[in-house]
Amino acid sequence: MGEAIAAIAKSRDWMNLMVLADYNIERAKEVQKKLGDEVRYPVETIDASNQENIEALARKYEVDLIMNAVDPLFNKQIFAAAYNAGVNYMDMAMTLSEPHPADPFNKTGVKLGDHQFEKARDWEKKGLVALVGFGVEPGMADVFARYAADHLFDEIEEIGIRDGSNLVVEGYKFAPTFSIWTTIEECLNPPVIYEEGKGWFTTAPFSEPEVFDFPEGIGKVEVVNVEHEEVMLVPRWVKTKRATFKYGLGDEFMDVLKTLHKLGLDNKDKIKVKGVEVSPRDVVAACLPDPAHLGEKMHGKTCAGTWVKGTKDGKKKEVYLYQVADNQDCMAKWGCQAVVAQTAFTPMIAMDLLEHGIWKGVGVLGPEAFDPVPFMDRMTEYGFPYGVREESPL
Repeated sequence: MGEAIAAIAKSRDWMNLMVLADYNIERAKEVQKKLGDEVRYPVETIDASNQENIEALARKYEVDLIMNAVDPLFNKQIFAAAYNAGVNYMDMAMTLSEPHPADPFNKTGVKLGDHQFEKARDWEKKGLVALVGFGVEPGMADVFARYAADHLFDEIEEIGIRDGSNLVVEGYKFAPTFSIWTTIEECLNPPVIYEEGKGWFTTAPFSEPEVFDFPEGIGKVEVVNVEHEEVMLVPRWVKTKRATFKYGLGDEFMDVLKTLHKLGLDNKDKIKVKGVEVSPRDVVAACLPDPAHLGEKMHGKTCAGTWVKGTKDGKKKEVYLYQVADNQDCMAKWGCQAVVAQTAFTPMIAMDLLEHGIWKGVGVLGPEAFDPVPFMDRMTEYGFPYGVREESPL
């Protein structure tokens, strides 16, 4: 994700400096070499589990913003480091959830982002802004939700994020196109649904399957409920009777995830193996190909979007606002595969709007907190045009 953000930033003159910080310094150097600018893109070793390390690096370079592009396991300390260093913060996924201890498939425990929103008043008092959930989903999809509420509907019955693709990876029996660590987290945790009058509640993983017809040749894909930040973000700023997130995983992918869960290989906690402490989930991640280097073997398109159902001028209406990224196009333009490239353009546009004073605010804010029009106006300029389908997609 950091590589894709840096690649998109390269053509933006207003971006004076972007520090490429990684636990694996060789990975940072690889990205720096690819970008071809050691002055504008200095590299540093960083330990995202060490808050003081993050703060020291932010002060060393006098940065304006810390961009959190790592697994959300590290969000709490990166979020706190930005606050202590007195700089703005942005992430693409919020702090992790904790299932309800007694009734996980009906009641929420600690929800995604709860920790961050509990700190909102502190950030306000300090005059800083923490932008949370600024990827593609969450992120662009939330911008679309706000746009639909502001410009397309009088009353909204449901906002449903729908994500699907026809991507294939040559040469692998199983090759996730995004972080397997994050994929396990969001797919095996109880999905959250929001309903007016009931609030947030949970259901079983992979529940409520439906077939959704995705645009631009992707076609019909079965999607299921998955835990995701949009369901926590949208109702905070947009009035809707229901909010859901459904993802096209496919039977084989779901079977693999279910098997990992049965074997305990989705566990985050470390266990001892021949005297060495290791997290089973980290072992799974180490056994799989790195999504950052799959681009040349990937083919197809991925679609992220927001389906909205409601009324306008007394008439029922359904709209799907979406963005389709073609892997070959993304590889040609940025040298990054479609899933990460599509996720990376949102934080870049958000930085652009902050830098130029178009988006303003303090506290902990999601994408819905801002005027969506300036963001959507920039999408084509950044190489990720959006589409609108104004008929029922179901």
